[in-house]
Amino acid sequence: MLATFEKAALDAGKAILEVYRAGYAVALKQDMSPVTLADERAEHIILRQLERDFPHIPAVAEEQVSAGKVPDVRGRAFFLVDPLDGTREFIEHRDEFTVNIAYVEDGIPTIGIVYAPALGVAFTGEPGKARKLIIDEQFSVADRRTIAVREPPARLTALASRCNSNAKTEGFLSDNAVSGCTSIGSSLKFCLLAEGKADVYPRFGRTMEWDTAAGDAVLRAAGGKTVTVEGRLLTYGKTDQSEDADFANPHFICWGGQRHNVSA
Repeated sequence: MLATFEKAALDAGKAILEVYRAGYAVALKQDMSPVTLADERAEHIILRQLERDFPHIPAVAEEQVSAGKVPDVRGRAFFLVDPLDGTREFIEHRDEFTVNIAYVEDGIPTIGIVYAPALGVAFTGEPGKARKLIIDEQFSVADRRTIAVREPPARLTALASRCNSNAKTEGFLSDNAVSGCTSIGSSLKFCLLAEGKADVYPRFGRTMEWDTAAGDAVLRAAGGKTVTVEGRLLTYGKTDQSEDADFANPHFICWGGQRHNVSA
């Protein structure tokens, strides 16, 4: 499965970069979030390959959901696809945007890939093993390195969303002995935790499951975890939510190495 994910992500990333370098128009979806031709092309590439190799596993993909195409995944394993996470970064020509593909089983993202095509790097996760991949100019894997979270130091380093930081985030950082905070877009925050470059990523803002599942799979494979503010593991396949839309996430906190006696 991970081999299919890699091929689909790299092909999608190539299509995204073609649009990125050639120029593009930006449209607004019904929820007023931006979408480009790159999102649509990448999603088509990914879904075609997933359906070819795994025809019996449904896929929940961001642009299809926006178009009203939502498979019933209750009680089933399924894929979560965000073909271009960090569309705002893409539009503003910051290279942090990513391609995200995840496999969810029993509510847990067990296999995932996060690929940042403009940075030439990808991260993969499967049970017990997380890797960082170096991608060359021919969109081939030039190197694979095993990664793992680090043990937390006395004073933590945090990551925050470039576009969605708020007062709750600032309060969390103050309460948890965070000495430094780096702002970065997209699901790369999960991956920087996974390779031991930071310790915590609090998110007190709205996200959808396709935004987080692939990065969460990488982080969990590297030894980290993603929990709600109540301390429960973040789960996936959240439908029929009375307080929010299907597949919407609650606020969450991502941890690298184990950390105790912290305030969420």
